[in-house]
Amino acid sequence: MNPWSTPFDLAGKKAEIAKLEKQMEAPGFWQDQEQAQRVTRLLAGLRRQVEEFETLRGDFEDAAVLLELGKDDEDAETAVEVERQLKNLEQRVTARETELLLSGPYDHRNAIVSLHAGAGGLEAQDWVEMLFRMYVRWAEKRGYATEVLDILPDDEAGLKSVTFQVSGPLAYGYLRAEKGVHRLVRISPFDAGGRRHTSFASVDVLPEVEESAEVEINPEDLRVDTFRSGGAGGQHVNKTDSAVRITHLPTGIVVSCQNERSQQANRNAAMKLLKARLLGLELRRREEEIAALRGEQLEIAWGSQIRSYVFHPYTLVKDHRTKVEKGNVEAVLDGEIDDFVQAYLIWKARQGQEE
Repeated sequence: MNPWSTPFDLAGKKAEIAKLEKQMEAPGFWQDQEQAQRVTRLLAGLRRQVEEFETLRGDFEDAAVLLELGKDDEDAETAVEVERQLKNLEQRVTARETELLLSGPYDHRNAIVSLHAGAGGLEAQDWVEMLFRMYVRWAEKRGYATEVLDILPDDEAGLKSVTFQVSGPLAYGYLRAEKGVHRLVRISPFDAGGRRHTSFASVDVLPEVEESAEVEINPEDLRVDTFRSGGAGGQHVNKTDSAVRITHLPTGIVVSCQNERSQQANRNAAMKLLKARLLGLELRRREEEIAALRGEQLEIAWGSQIRSYVFHPYTLVKDHRTKVEKGNVEAVLDGEIDDFVQAYLIWKARQGQEE
């Protein structure tokens, strides 16, 4: 069976909805706000899936009736309308089938995305800023919210690094397809000689930690330092020590946040990022254990880019895992990455079936 032909279990989804609705009616349900928010978010997602499926089924039946009418009267206008409806249905069905591939335990969660410039100075930093805009534009088109948790701009141009949260249904499920090294090839605007440059940026994607029990942090394991916000910003840069850096001593993980106006807000954002990275560390440990049992070699070299964006001597974006290519680089950098995401999900599903 093809991984993108997974049947939609309408009865099962409705049973899950009924179970969650009953859970919400239980005494004391709303006293645990964190748990209540998780359940209501899950319930909203299930209701949306059922509503979209039933709407699709109704539209398909309408298109079938219109198709029969078109056969009888051979009306050119009807044929054009049928073609338009079928194309629209195909796009919507593809989107729903992609969602069915997002069945991982964390796929429904918000995503925390970190971008870091590789070697190359201003050129690599400019590449990070371009990728940041690409993901923000992608999120906007989906109706997702974005929030910058930490950002380190350069005084001259670009971003040395940026960490931001993308909030919306299945945000992590989609964006985990972007994790890896992204390569840019172009004539550098920072090179007076007009030479071609190759730049790299790393993209890391983690699920937001929803339940405190998932990641337990002993306060004694933390070293918290405060410092003055730096980098570009002019009058908006705080003149007090509001930026926060937290070091998790057992693992050596260091996170910082200087984007918020108050020290407490920066501390809260840094703790959110620390929890996500600790969860990511545990997920990677599990993946390595499974890979060791299978005898797999995990390629983590900096040069093993997942995708290349080429402006010169031709224009092409190519995903090296799925072999999907798009010639319109500008459109991709304007947020049109769904083709790459969908192909990655299908590729991963195929890998799972072949194991």
